[in-house]
Formats: sequence, structure tokens, C-alpha cells
Amino acid sequence: MSGDSLWQREITFEDIQRVFSTLKKGVIHLLRGLLSPLKKVIDKFGYKLAIYLFIVPSMGFITIFYIIPFILTFLIGFTSMDFTFEWNWIGVQNFIRILNDRFAPKIMNNTLFYVFTTLTLFNVGMALVVSIVTNHIPDYIGSVVRGIWLLPRITPSTVYALLWLWAARGDNTALLNWFLGLMGIPPQNWILDNPWVIVIIVNGFVGTSFGMIVFTAALKSIPEDYYRAAKVDGASTLDIIRYVELPMIKWPLLFVTAYQTLSLLTSFEYILILTDGGPGLYTTEVWSLYSYHVAFRAYGGVTEIGYGAALATVLVVIGIIMSLIYWRVFKFREMMVEPKIEV
Repeated sequence: MSGDSLWQREITFEDIQRVFSTLKKGVIHLLRGLLSPLKKVIDKFGYKLAIYLFIVPSMGFITIFYIIPFILTFLIGFTSMDFTFEWNWIGVQNFIRILNDRFAPKIMNNTLFYVFTTLTLFNVGMALVVSIVTNHIPDYIGSVVRGIWLLPRITPSTVYALLWLWAARGDNTALLNWFLGLMGIPPQNWILDNPWVIVIIVNGFVGTSFGMIVFTAALKSIPEDYYRAAKVDGASTLDIIRYVELPMIKWPLLFVTAYQTLSLLTSFEYILILTDGGPGLYTTEVWSLYSYHVAFRAYGGVTEIGYGAALATVLVVIGIIMSLIYWRVFKFREMMVEPKIEV
């Protein structure tokens, strides 16, 4: 066969299969070569050393991106640092200033309201409802519904928030006002009149997807025998949800509650894009956004990075306290106790 005819031959499906088979064998051989030294180390020094080899990279990541930034933030909170980034130590003056800040109580109340409402209605409540409902309908329909709920999560934050600003604007042609107009409800400017409604819904639709994934995975892992036994005993769908599913997903439910609480305490990106803490004076300002504004937004040409760091430190302390409370109340230690029998 000549060279020209070789290049002109059509590529068949068998050719593609051979290429992928060769690549697969090469990757497997490469992985075996890379993991072989690790296996020798495990055989020589034991299983505990292998555990440390897996833990060290994670601890290094946590140290570099979490522990060290927190220590720096804590130290900066004791300075009057501004845009010049000079470490001028002023002791606890920033923390005393927080106690005397007349807007701090209002902002803290906003934060607690935002966290509790969004967590209850969406991040846990709606996530649980969507997971249970889609678990009791045909799987192909449930997959489509869950996929739709994932769209806010995978959409870029700015695009997602701008779509809501477009839908919630004050004229009659806005999506929300048009829909309400079909029911005879007069149009309104949602951002000005009901900013918290928009803020909570926008954040809640994103937060729902996380809990939905965790709860759905937990529900799918329940053995089918439990469902069969419940149906044999005459249990209805509501009985199955109450006495089988909810008790079986206790730990995922508690985990999502704790994790999403801490996540909401520090989240502010959608509030920043939608209302920027307004309308008016700190109407939707939460603690994390207040810290950001103080540290990185110049009021009269002045940035107060030191005071913003002190505000952020307070938020971290609140998060640690909430974590300890959840640890004790939810009894997370029991989740990590080794079983007394082999399963």
C-alpha cells in the first residue's frame, strides 16, 4: 500500500478502539509505576504511615489557605492598617470600636435573620423536600427535576444575579410583575420594596442544590429491603418518609445543617451584587459584607483594613462557637465511633 493511499484510508471505529486501548494500557502502566514506591513504603513501615502520607497534603492545604490567613487576619485586627499596609499596632481598640459601633446590632440581626431564614426555608427545608419528592417519582423525571435545581449552582454568580435583577425590576414587563399581573396583583419594585425576599430566594435556590445532592445520595443508599418491609406492614408513603427515610438520613441532615450554617455566615456575594447592603442604610447588610465594605471600600478616601479584619475575626469566632455547639448538640462524635461489630 502506497503512502498516499495509507493517509487517504478512512478511520474506522476499530481504529479508534485500538488507540483508546493503547492509551488505557499506557495510563495503567504509568499509575502502577507511580504507586509502586508507595506500596513498598506501606509494606515496609506499616499502615499508619500510609495514613499520614494521605493526611499531610490535606493538612498542608488547610494550613496554607485557612489557618495562616486566619492568623494574619487576627493579627491585622490589632492594627490600624489601611491601603499603605503598615502594621501600626493599636491593641484592642478595633474590638472596643465594634462594641460601640451603632450599626453593629442591626447588622448582626440582619445576619441572624438571613442565616436562619435561608437555612430553614431552602438550604435544608427545600433541599429535603426536593430530595424526598424526586425519590418517590420515576427516576428519569426525578433526574430532570434535580438537574433543573442544579442550574443556579453551576451558573456564574454574576450572570445568575443579573438575571434576577432583570426579573425583579419595577416595570410591568418584568418577569415577576408580569406573572403577578396575571393574578391581578399590581407591579412593585422588588429590590426597593422587598429586598429580603429577593436576597433569600436568590441565595436559597443556590443553597438548595447542595443539600439536595447530599440527601438524594443518602436516600438512594437506603437498602430496598427496608421499603419492602414497610410496605408489607401496610405503611403508606408518608409513613415510609417519617419512619424509614428521615431516621435513616439523620447524619446527612445534621451535617448539611451545620455546614450550611457556617457557609451562610460568610457568604455575601449575591447580596453584594443584588443590593450591596441596601436599599437605604444597611437594610440587607450582613456581617461578612460589612467587613468587606470596611476593609476594601474607601469612604472619603479611607480604607480601614484593620477594623475590617477585626470584624472578620468576630465572624470566625462566631463560626467556631457554632461548630462547637453543633458538635455537642448533634453528637457528631457518635458518627465517627467505630462499630462494635463487623458489618
